[in-house]
Amino acid sequence: MNQGKTRRLKRILQPDNRTVITPMDHGVSIGPVKGITNMQEIVDKLLKGKVDAILVHKGIARRIDTGNAGLIVHLSAMSVLTPSATSKVQVCTVKEAIRLGADAVSVHVNIGAQDEDKMLTTLGKVSDQCDQYGMPLLAMMYPRGPKIQDEHAAEPVAHAARIGAELGADIIKTNYTGDIESFKAVVESCPAPVVIAGGPKCKTPQEILQTAHDSVKAGSAGLSIGRNIFQHENPTLMVKALSAIVHNGASVEQAMKILGEKQ
Repeated sequence: MNQGKTRRLKRILQPDNRTVITPMDHGVSIGPVKGITNMQEIVDKLLKGKVDAILVHKGIARRIDTGNAGLIVHLSAMSVLTPSATSKVQVCTVKEAIRLGADAVSVHVNIGAQDEDKMLTTLGKVSDQCDQYGMPLLAMMYPRGPKIQDEHAAEPVAHAARIGAELGADIIKTNYTGDIESFKAVVESCPAPVVIAGGPKCKTPQEILQTAHDSVKAGSAGLSIGRNIFQHENPTLMVKALSAIVHNGASVEQAMKILGEKQ
């Protein structure tokens, strides 16, 4: 790995090789939903909780101060308003991300979707450009398509994760498979660090804390969770609680106590 990638990755992955990322690219996919209507306001709350990195689209990256957190610029987009919502297209280049001061870029690929071939082509090209410019690449690899019966099943998740690593991604983001043993198999079969996606808003805070705890126990490098952080009533404390699990080995019970703290 070249020095540029190594230096930038240190701004995403902490010395323990783990990370807490908050993706907020949802303004493109599902719109300005609760929690991300005022981007600087939510970013300030996340920074107060010591989030490791923030993931946004290029237009937002130009408008926010990310403080000491790593900046990941998302290169893929497609809204839920289109009939082909699973077909992500590239809307930003690695060069643009460099001009914005990004510490990494990310690409979204839906394995099993009708346009998987186009998304894989994009991933391959971006991977090469990232190597040229010393830019870390996070690949969001999800099994989604007509042949996928369960997006959280271990076999398709492991396959999706492995494809991302095979095509050169430095960090893989994918679905948690629901239990420690099956996700351990996903992590062990992927040569790149794996972080879990948060998915839809959980019914209770304890649910996402338990998922984070179990994924780390299975060997994950942390998490990339959006709605379960920025839509929580106190995003600052949620980041602190998740960071305690990821970086300090806190139990779910200890993390729940952090959520109950007063600021």
